[in-house]
Amino acid sequence: MVDTSGKSVTGRRAIASARVLMNPETVAAVRGHRTPKGDPLETARLAGIMAAKRTAELIPLCHPLPLTHIDIRAEVENTGVYLEAAVATEAQTGVEMEALTAVSVAALTVYDMCKAVDKGMTITDVRLEQKTGGKSGEYKRKLKDE
Repeated sequence: MVDTSGKSVTGRRAIASARVLMNPETVAAVRGHRTPKGDPLETARLAGIMAAKRTAELIPLCHPLPLTHIDIRAEVENTGVYLEAAVATEAQTGVEMEALTAVSVAALTVYDMCKAVDKGMTITDVRLEQKTGGKSGEYKRKLKDE
């Protein structure tokens, strides 16, 4: 692990996102809460929160962090489900991995909840959108048009 003992404790925040692309019938099933396992959006939200809290157990060299906030947002779009995870802490290292882990597990959960309807779904665009705090400062993903 990286030695963070010389780093200052600061407020740190990260936002990550992902998409689960699915066929129109599956989108309709998600919108109508008609998937065999129940509500995939709420289940994915809870799975993402749980995953963020366990990131250090899943990613070998991640520091365990005292997370102060986790929010998972799931929205149905015409092509599938858009997921966003926002994670915050007051610590000596950032929460990018917690946000990415949260959104990845949330996307996997959507897949699991909907696979009886559509095995051809695609999890895509898992990425860091923004991070603040720490020595490296702020990062914000630029739109393709910028």
